[in-house]
Order: sequence, then C-alpha cells, then structure tokens
Amino acid sequence: DRDVTGVQTCALPISGAMRITAPSFYFAFGNKEKLFRTVIEQYYEKQLELLESALRESTVRGVAEKFLYGYADVLTGPSHAPGCLALNSSLPSAEDDTVRAWLAKLRGELVVRLRKRIAKARGTTDLPVNADPDVLARYIAVIAWGLAVEAQSGAKRKDLYSAIAAGLAALPTAAVPNPESRPLPTTRKSASAHRRQ
Repeated sequence: DRDVTGVQTCALPISGAMRITAPSFYFAFGNKEKLFRTVIEQYYEKQLELLESALRESTVRGVAEKFLYGYADVLTGPSHAPGCLALNSSLPSAEDDTVRAWLAKLRGELVVRLRKRIAKARGTTDLPVNADPDVLARYIAVIAWGLAVEAQSGAKRKDLYSAIAAGLAALPTAAVPNPESRPLPTTRKSASAHRRQ
C-alpha cells in the first residue's frame, strides 16, 4: 500500500483505531491516500470557517488579528494535536509527491481569499494606495504557517501571541486623508456643511 506523506503507516492500525476490518476500510476509502484527503478536507473546512469569520472584520488589521489569534488558539487548544495537521503532513513529502502539491493548492486558496479582501481596502482609509495585496496576503499566511510549525515544536499560546503581535506591528498603517486635498464644495448646501466640519 502506498505510503502517504512520507510516514510509514499501515491500514491495520488505522482500521483497528476505527474499529472496522481492513476489507471494510478499503471498501469505504479505497486506500490510505483517499482517507488522508478526506481528513484534510474536513480539517481545512474548520480553518476556512475561522478565515471567513475574520474576513468580515472592518479593517485588514482586524482580519489579520482575528485570523491569527484565532488560529493560535486552535493550534494550542487541548483537543488539538500540536501544530497543523496539513502542514505537518506536507513537510516530509517528496518534491514530486502529488499529495504535497495538493496540500500546497489548499494553502494557496487561503492566500487568494486574503488577497481579495486586502485588495478591496487598498487606497481607502484602511490601507495606503501603494499597499500590495499579494505581498500582505502572503505575509499573513506565512505568519500563520510559522505559528503551526512553532506549535508543533512545543511553543505555548503566549509565545504565539507574542509572535503575532510583532508580526502585526509590521502591517502598513492606515492611510490618513490630507485635509488640504479635500474637494471644495460645489453647492450652497455643501458649502454650509463644509463650514460646519
């Protein structure tokens, strides 16, 4: 049977833990890779729920804070194994491994979601016009993946929080409108409102 993610595994321990026979295991999942993909897909669904919730924040900094601190909570939760299941599984894989390529695609989807949200904020009072959505999306994603590696290595929640705070400090500051660049009023009504401001 094909080895998945470079880890020596056998269908017998897996089927034993699931309390089913080996024939039932192969009938249900086909092979270990299909089972692995099923587990990872469900795992990513939970991560995407966290991300989608964060994407609804009103600012990019708010998005990053909610996602990263929430992810740190997940990684260090009592019911969660250290680190990220998907990332831990992808690191030992061979370069030409189709599973590793598939995992990279899943991670790429996270970056795409972040990039789209950041692009909407560029040039507003949230982000300066020269902010690069792709760079910022990858920056946030890299912090998240770094948290997973650190958690797998034994880092505590407070350690991850400290790293997140340092990472957030490097995000671009909000664009501050220049009062001199405000448009002149074009009507009597707008002129009156302009004087009151």
